[in-house]
Amino acid sequence: METAKVEINLTINNIPRKLLVGVEDSLLTVLRHYSYFSVKSGCDDGSCGVCTVLQDGKPILSCKIKAVDANGTEITTLEGLKQNAEIHPIQQAFIDSSAIQCGYCTPARILSAKALLDEHPNPTDDEIRKAMNHVLCRCTGYVRVVDAVHRSAAVLRGDKVESFVPFELRLPEHDEIIKLPEVFYRRDGSRKPLPPIVFTPDSMEKTQVIGKPEIKVDAKKLALGRPVFTDDLHLDGMLYGSLLTSPHAHARIRNIDTSKARAFPGVHSVLTHKDISRIKYASGGQSYPQPLPYDQVSLDNKVRHVGDRVAIVAAETPEIAQHALDLIKVDYKILPVVVDPEIAMKDGAPVIHDEADTEGIYNAQRNIVHHIEAEVGDLETSFTEADHIFEGSYRTPKQQQVHLEPHVCITYWDEDDRLIIRTSTQVPFHIRRMVAPLIGLPVKKIRVIKPRIGGGFGNKQELILEDLCALLTLETNRPVRMEYTRTQEFTSSRSRHANIINYKLGVKENKITAASLYLIGDTGAYGAHALTVNMVGGFKGLTLYNPPNSKFVSDVAYTNTPPAGAFRGYGAMQCQFGIEVLMEEIAEKLGLDVVKFKRDNWLKVGETMHLSKALGEGREGKEQILYTSALDQCVDIGLQATDFYTKRKEHNNQNDRYRKGIGMAVVMHGSGIADLDMAAATLKMNDDGSFNLLMGATDLGTGSDTILAQIAAEVLKIPLDDLIVYSSDTDFTPFDKGAYASSTTYISGGAVQKAALKVKEQILDHAALMFGYPNSKELKLENRQVRSPDGRIFSFAEIALSSLHQQDQHQIIATESHKSPLSPPPTAAQFAEIVVDTKTGKISVDRLLMVVDCGRVINPATATGQVEGGMAQALGFTLDEEMLFDQEGQPLNPNLRQYKIPRAAEMPAMDVVFVQTDEPSGPYGAKSVSEISIDGVAPAIASAVHDAIGIWIRELPYKPDRVKLAIEQNKQE
Repeated sequence: METAKVEINLTINNIPRKLLVGVEDSLLTVLRHYSYFSVKSGCDDGSCGVCTVLQDGKPILSCKIKAVDANGTEITTLEGLKQNAEIHPIQQAFIDSSAIQCGYCTPARILSAKALLDEHPNPTDDEIRKAMNHVLCRCTGYVRVVDAVHRSAAVLRGDKVESFVPFELRLPEHDEIIKLPEVFYRRDGSRKPLPPIVFTPDSMEKTQVIGKPEIKVDAKKLALGRPVFTDDLHLDGMLYGSLLTSPHAHARIRNIDTSKARAFPGVHSVLTHKDISRIKYASGGQSYPQPLPYDQVSLDNKVRHVGDRVAIVAAETPEIAQHALDLIKVDYKILPVVVDPEIAMKDGAPVIHDEADTEGIYNAQRNIVHHIEAEVGDLETSFTEADHIFEGSYRTPKQQQVHLEPHVCITYWDEDDRLIIRTSTQVPFHIRRMVAPLIGLPVKKIRVIKPRIGGGFGNKQELILEDLCALLTLETNRPVRMEYTRTQEFTSSRSRHANIINYKLGVKENKITAASLYLIGDTGAYGAHALTVNMVGGFKGLTLYNPPNSKFVSDVAYTNTPPAGAFRGYGAMQCQFGIEVLMEEIAEKLGLDVVKFKRDNWLKVGETMHLSKALGEGREGKEQILYTSALDQCVDIGLQATDFYTKRKEHNNQNDRYRKGIGMAVVMHGSGIADLDMAAATLKMNDDGSFNLLMGATDLGTGSDTILAQIAAEVLKIPLDDLIVYSSDTDFTPFDKGAYASSTTYISGGAVQKAALKVKEQILDHAALMFGYPNSKELKLENRQVRSPDGRIFSFAEIALSSLHQQDQHQIIATESHKSPLSPPPTAAQFAEIVVDTKTGKISVDRLLMVVDCGRVINPATATGQVEGGMAQALGFTLDEEMLFDQEGQPLNPNLRQYKIPRAAEMPAMDVVFVQTDEPSGPYGAKSVSEISIDGVAPAIASAVHDAIGIWIRELPYKPDRVKLAIEQNKQE
């Protein structure tokens, strides 16, 4: 497989270079080979744009041009943007505007901005979005990116630029008039990015670091494109692993002939199910013991979906590895296929899990992995006594996470013969525990390192490549790297569960007195998150309006499609779509004001969540009470900011082709898994009075490293840059269950706060010794120092040196753990303004506004980014995104050309308002924010569509053909 090599001349970042390259090598491959690691790979076909570099000043896709064809040109990568050791104004603007979340697409964005501003020093909003349109982002929603380009343009022109500061407003009493900044009404139709509004009640304690839009602690290294991601490490002697996947949706492997592959020069290992132990496991990264069934093995003799694992190879180059896969001959016995969950549960359907060694499947013969039932109250009687009974059936699609960094893993032996797993994961501690039995090593012989992650959204809460990569290192005694292609992300990783949501509600005197929910979940070929996703959906979907008489039944079915797993929203968004649309339908049929009807029925402060004990997450739960909520205020603010009632009146009797609509929805989520999730943190004082903060918490771009550091800084009364933050290394950081269940701020933040309080106590105690005071109660900690009542001061540096070298020598350090019996729900109101083209069925979204109560907002900049990004993902879920399969289980859109996610030019105006509450169980009053941000867009748009055209469309996504068909059917009725 040796390819011809030629020498080319490139000027890279103003430095002439002679490079030896393969004649078929892409410019992307060559640049990364020569350690220009800011240039990223995120797809197989140039559709994602993250490989963008500048060629002679113009943005190009480096994956689409051969290196030999770039001969003689000037290439600029992000590494070359820094000038005279000074960070470029564009890079600084991206930092200052909080435009960087995971950072994987940031190099391509900054270079695209550079090319734009070189030609157009004062671009319009639309020109910026057009220039950014070729680079996908799954984190930010593009809002802060556009703001960053505006900011950098102003700086380069020499204009004065204001800092990123939210509008901070006092939260009025309920009967007071709410006053918003005029720009927040968006009466001019502009999409210009606005800072968020933060409403604060007078009773909330004032803070110094908490609540401030602090710059993210990792922003600079990401803006500079430094090598921080998993694949930015290249080890001597590293082999390249590749995975052979099934071309069939259901088949038994009769035989595998690997002889030619093993014999091919450069191939070091080929493994199939014949070569490794058959150990059953579940791939979902959840707390021990993971919910049954353990229905997977690392390599099996049966495949259950297109993209299922068949064999792995390790070779000297990626090309040799791919050729070796082509040489493996597999004899398949093709089996019947079922892709519809309702058909899968019928008698006579193909049995997907017919193996004898899987325990915990509810009914394998009918492909039902889990059957869930929970009930409170007297449902039958309450339905009998109801004035009205309403039913509705709703469908939501299988959605892919599309994190732009693919799954990637590197495994190697260290100098102490311990296996190192460097991997892009949300759950490093779970990975270590789960992989150990699969590879035959004890936990103590394994170290998992989580570098920077290029997005996850739940898909990296899973064991995906780590066991396979480790098996190849054990077999070869060499470092091995494995990475999914973008197609494999669609066929071999995970997705959102598709759901069929059947509600029945009883209404008496305009109150919801009874509710039943029958939920069908499609878990695909394996059931790692089948139980918990659907339990969460049932709990949240029946608790939003919390009728005292409720019943939840769910059947979760296997199908011959790629497995579903964790995805931001985790079942709640699907069921809340259904209940919110049905509530609107009921209000319409009863002639009620929909906002008042919802307000009269939604969960109120002080109420017990009736199903909280029956529906935990994979087990019995803890009884939960709603202690804080600003949902009333959230709705009131949104109604005013959108002129909701005025616009609804204006939309009556529209008859033209383009019809406007405005809709609203209310949603709730949770903050961690009550009495299960646990996190720990360690805080250590250094000689100069700075601190090391070590956490197992995993930052996926959410900003958790920053907000957790802000919590510590608030306790210690220090600036943020006095903290050195290190997270997610199973050897050196304390345990954390990982980044999922909206738990990081609430649970991990609780651990950080406890550790910081312990360190504060130790600092004061040692200062008392230095002052000669009998106790520390009279001392005050402020501004990196401790002050005594008589005015004497010791700096933190003096206290640190004294404790380490002089008096009562000891290390000032604390490790604390935290879990909570509570999971306080954030609440929010979502508003959407749209236009429906009644001829084509196309829906254009003009504005999304979310008004959120997430408790105390630790960092308004990062929280705003989370809400904007969540709304963008939800917009895709609502309008376009749907993984499609034919009747043989073959994927129809497993790439980013056919599977459309929102791009910059398509995005509406997106605005965020926070209404702070002081949650007593959260660190400084905080609840969660990352997942609730995705929950409300679908029902709000459904509401807006009905306002525009008078039709309820109960199946997502709202693609033009589906909307057009609904309009035509409505005309015929």
